[in-house]
Amino acid sequence: MANKIEVIGLGAGDINQLPLGIYKKLINHKQPIYTRTNDHPVIDSLLQEGVSFEAFDHYYEKNDQFEDVYVKIVDELLERAKDNSIIYTIPGHPMLAEKTVQLLLEQKESSVEIVGGQSYLDDLFTVLKIDPIEGFQFIDGTSFDRSQLNYRHHLVFCQVYDAFIASNVKLALLEDLTPDYPIKVVEAAGSKSEIITTIPLEELDHALEVGNLTSVYVPPAPADMLNHTFNRLREVISKLRGPGGCPWDQEQTHETLREYAIEEVYELIDAIDNQDDEGIIEELGDILLQVMLHSQIGEDDGYFMVDDVIKSITDKMIHRHPHVFGDTKADTVTQVYQNWDALKKEEKGNERTSHLDGIPKHFPSLSKASELQEKAAKVGFEWSNTEPVWQKLEEEIMEVKEAIEKKENSEVEKEFGDVLFVIANLARYYKINAEVALNQTNQKFMSRFRYIEKQLEDEGKQLADASLEEMDYYWNQAKGEE
Repeated sequence: MANKIEVIGLGAGDINQLPLGIYKKLINHKQPIYTRTNDHPVIDSLLQEGVSFEAFDHYYEKNDQFEDVYVKIVDELLERAKDNSIIYTIPGHPMLAEKTVQLLLEQKESSVEIVGGQSYLDDLFTVLKIDPIEGFQFIDGTSFDRSQLNYRHHLVFCQVYDAFIASNVKLALLEDLTPDYPIKVVEAAGSKSEIITTIPLEELDHALEVGNLTSVYVPPAPADMLNHTFNRLREVISKLRGPGGCPWDQEQTHETLREYAIEEVYELIDAIDNQDDEGIIEELGDILLQVMLHSQIGEDDGYFMVDDVIKSITDKMIHRHPHVFGDTKADTVTQVYQNWDALKKEEKGNERTSHLDGIPKHFPSLSKASELQEKAAKVGFEWSNTEPVWQKLEEEIMEVKEAIEKKENSEVEKEFGDVLFVIANLARYYKINAEVALNQTNQKFMSRFRYIEKQLEDEGKQLADASLEEMDYYWNQAKGEE
């Protein structure tokens, strides 16, 4: 029958593993048998018995990407099956890590029949003495993402055809495991040619020859080797809050942790201002700790868990970026802002009755002033240029002076507030974050003042005994050194 492709797995070892029925089918087939690769011991044996094979090894030599190879093989098989029923053989089992079979099953042109084949996994579990119920992950060495790997499970990489693939596997594993981490390289599991070699991870791509029957086994990693992973952090926080954990962590609530959240954010800003990469890492970790503690409290109380936190922000990012995850067009930052604001309004629905809603009430006053002005500006309540803003600043300064002359202390405070509000608006016009700008000036003042203290201390003088001229001299010296 035309338009039919029979797919036969040749097993992972020699011809002794081939079922009798499949052996007879291959021996008695009069037409050439198509095979993904000739590099298999069963092929060698059948060639000696006069079976004719047509292999696709040449596609591997002409294409750099495995995906391209698989597509070309499938295209040729479909072409050959137009007029005849054909047999296509692959190493191992057709339904185990065989991309060409998956592509064949997806197409509609020809019928595909999986005739049989022996998986090598049973033999692999036996020779490695592992029980997959403990946790097992089977990974295609030619196509995987490091984020998919669960190092608490038994990991087996198949399709490790050559040194290039072995090198990619090694480099991915070295991101998480140590160079001397022991792994096993298994060749032809369950056959007479079976070889198992234990080597350190760093030698994977140059210590051994690899081929079509090669698998790489990575034993489960100890917990302390995974301290850089999210799940390990989650375990640690759970233990701190759980029975036998830390009394301080166990007593914390959302309310008691509020002050630390604010403190950690400011410490992160300090590290960023100091261009301190190590400090940024540490402070981001402290902020993440706050997220994890609040999430664990939510889980302990039965209200929410960190999965809900992650889902919430993931859903929000996808929804607010339709120009990335959808069909909306946004080629400029302005268009992104417009989309963002529209989607944000859609999400909040009737929760906000004013355009000024949504600013945290505990926001620093200077930052709140900038946010209020930004929200008002979005609906057209702003000057078209900075000239009237500068005029407004001069006006507010005059009103401060008038209030001071009249000795109206409450009015002085209000008028100073107006000055600061206008300054925040000016900063916004020039795309300056007023809070960050003032913080930098505070840091600069502290640095220069401490320089004065140090210089006077070196001279054996007390700060209180120094004249303003002396202090001003060292102030200018510090300024010059900057």
